[in-house]
Amino acid sequence: MSKKNNDWKKRDGIVFSTADSFDYQIGEDGTQETLPPSQQKLKVLLDKKSRAGKQVTLIEGFLGTEEDLKELGKLLKNKCGVGGSTKDGQILIQGDHREKALQILIQAGYAAKKVGG
Repeated sequence: MSKKNNDWKKRDGIVFSTADSFDYQIGEDGTQETLPPSQQKLKVLLDKKSRAGKQVTLIEGFLGTEEDLKELGKLLKNKCGVGGSTKDGQILIQGDHREKALQILIQAGYAAKKVGG
């Protein structure tokens, strides 16, 4: 008995519609240009929801490519000396580094503000 090729696994992330008027365009990638730092309106806040009580500094509102987001996240993690991650336009920095992250963003030319506490 030969193993079948599981084609459906290659279609991850595709949503099918039963609507007659639905037209799926494959290959159209919504890559957006990264806005210049002065046009970015970033919010710096402390978050501890669904993180087992651990605090993280959350920077959200980044508009641009995933590569540029990762580059900014790397800069922040290096300057704060901690770990973190980047995903979906958000940068997570482990621990409460709101003041330091805010200063780093402002020095880099970003329009950033602290939100909450």
